[in-house]
Amino acid sequence: MPEIVKFSLVSRPFAWFVLSTLSALASNAQAQGPSLPPPPFPSENPLTEPKRVLGKILFWEEQLSSDNTMACGTCHMPARGGTDPRVGINPGPDGLFGTPDDKRGSPGMIHQDESLLYDSTDFFGLAPQVGTRNANSAIMAMYAPELFWDGRASSQFIDPQTGAVIIPVGGALESQAVGPVMNVLEMAHEGRDWDQVAAKLATAHPLALATDLPPDMADAIASHPTYPSLFAAAFGDGEITAARIGMAIATYERTLVPNQTPWDFFVAGDPAAMTPQQINGWNAFNGSRCSACHTPPQFTNNTFRNIGLRPIPEDIGRQQVTGNPADRARFKVPSLRNVGLHNRFMHNGQFNTLGQVMGFYANAGGQQFPNNRDPLLNTPIAFPGPVTNDIINFLTNALTDPRVATEQFPFDRPTLHSERNPRNPLLIGAGTPGTGGFTPAMVAVMPPLIGSTDFKVGIDLGLAGATARLALSDSPPVAGRIQPQQLLGPVVLEGLLPGEGFATLHWPIPLDSALDGRVVYMQWMVDDPAAAGGQALSRVAQLTLTCGAAGCASACAPDLNADGVLDFFDVAHFLSAFSAGLPQADFNADGALDFFDAMAFLDAFSHGCP
Repeated sequence: MPEIVKFSLVSRPFAWFVLSTLSALASNAQAQGPSLPPPPFPSENPLTEPKRVLGKILFWEEQLSSDNTMACGTCHMPARGGTDPRVGINPGPDGLFGTPDDKRGSPGMIHQDESLLYDSTDFFGLAPQVGTRNANSAIMAMYAPELFWDGRASSQFIDPQTGAVIIPVGGALESQAVGPVMNVLEMAHEGRDWDQVAAKLATAHPLALATDLPPDMADAIASHPTYPSLFAAAFGDGEITAARIGMAIATYERTLVPNQTPWDFFVAGDPAAMTPQQINGWNAFNGSRCSACHTPPQFTNNTFRNIGLRPIPEDIGRQQVTGNPADRARFKVPSLRNVGLHNRFMHNGQFNTLGQVMGFYANAGGQQFPNNRDPLLNTPIAFPGPVTNDIINFLTNALTDPRVATEQFPFDRPTLHSERNPRNPLLIGAGTPGTGGFTPAMVAVMPPLIGSTDFKVGIDLGLAGATARLALSDSPPVAGRIQPQQLLGPVVLEGLLPGEGFATLHWPIPLDSALDGRVVYMQWMVDDPAAAGGQALSRVAQLTLTCGAAGCASACAPDLNADGVLDFFDVAHFLSAFSAGLPQADFNADGALDFFDAMAFLDAFSHGCP
């Protein structure tokens, strides 16, 4: 059984480094004048190192989502300036792909019902849903009084569980942080609540799915290898709540201050920090109407504007929040810091390059969507070609903090499970088509984490009303077909037409370290008279079962103090959690604490940590 080495939450030298760095940033901002001011921390949520590192862990935690596939950081990568490198297409109000109202947003989760079963949607079937707006940057968000494109994350932070006002003013980051966790497109299944989130985190090993953890995150988890202990270090006790999750993530985000750009050094007195072309671009930009909204040093004034990008009925923007017709189609002005790292622009992701953005403003006076357009755009904002190039050079290079681009502290991060190559599960083979020429689609996106009692796979594009079974084998497929050692099901595919049939099957993965590295093959077999041999086959999902980065010993459920040893102290932890009514004592996961939980704990304890 592996032994877990203990460390302090964070070494004193490292803590000194973090806090002194933040202090230096604040002092530099005051000394430089035009550079960024100190990040504002509300008095109700002050900066502490244990809270910052907990927030960083939570921000990159894929287990925070219902199916372990999405973290906050999935859509907010530093190397992309805090935005999403992935591009998904939402068909927009007309419901048709490939038309002008399409939105280029972020892929989220496959839609799931309250029973955690996949549920087909009109536009996406059992593919990940895509939002209607481009992901805003998480960097520089600490300065905005309201967040999201429409400002619905308000300055007043209200506890999502109790309704109490926790931060009267200055809590937009906290308000924003708790939103995606309950969004059924982004991170949640239907009917999810915060008690479910807390119960899941209470038994999850922090960042079990991630690799390449930065030193501050690795040290914190080594010292406090459970979420209750991390919350206790940050807040004084181990209770996991929505408010604390929001406050921790917001604390982390407030330390992401990108104030080491060439422009920052230039305005601080270093004339060589920017090239002559960038200086020319800066002067042209600053002397134009661009700077009225993208005002230095934040390069935004955090207002909401309608630039006439698209017809108002496609997205009414700020009006959805305020109800004020004067706010129709107004969207938040984004910061231009690190904009050169973005791969799409505007609230709907309409443009792919800064050249396209400049071209839009150069023709703004002739745009066909002037309803409620900002008066600043009644005439074009145009520059001669060479000046346009200099402005783009300035925006792309002089406003990029190299620490952001290269993901250096404090912008460093772990590698997410969803980023790994090859993927796990991995789809192999081609499948066999059935009625209508449709090949049943294997839907296998959940990480095959040992101990995942809710692991599942789905089927899409099958023959509606047909019977399907899920075949499992330890041997790879031969001629595109696996030889089943086990058949799960049968299930009847929901849907109305050929190619619309879908279903879900759960396959709980036991908490057994002997399974680590075991390869399992799965394939859907659908009874279909139009298919060769009477069975339509999906592609094969190749699963490599894994204990995760933490290893199985620390994920062993009876090892409640996560020290790699089963002993009296684990029993004491269980009795303490049981008497306090904490969710980690619900060992049979039935939502109630009773005699049967004690029996389940003692049974697991007596068999040893697998």
